[in-house]
Amino acid sequence: MEKISVFLDDYRQPPDGYVLAETIDACLELLQNFNIEHLSLDHDLFDKTRNGYLLVQIMVKDKLFANRITIHSANSVGGKAMYNFLKQAQNDSIIPKATIVTLRPLPLHYFPSKDLKRYQDVK
Repeated sequence: MEKISVFLDDYRQPPDGYVLAETIDACLELLQNFNIEHLSLDHDLFDKTRNGYLLVQIMVKDKLFANRITIHSANSVGGKAMYNFLKQAQNDSIIPKATIVTLRPLPLHYFPSKDLKRYQDVK
């Protein structure tokens, strides 16, 4: 199965080398059909009810994961809720312990390329 990196966002453009998913349905399709190396998630999407938090709930229920998951949402409450939900699933052994889960908010309007490089690096 082909390995890709996915960026879920309806506002920001993805970093180079990432596949853009603008809805959770598009993201779920990619999770079901590809081996995801890095999955970067936003909370707030055009559809207010089908947001990033609903996506992580579906991912845990259906056991759809990536090697690395980053919550990049600028929504501090929503982003933390997504991160905490994924970490709890990891503590409950639903998500593999080897999966790296991080919370790294990105600004909405502009982020310099050096910041994107740091964002993409695993630390």
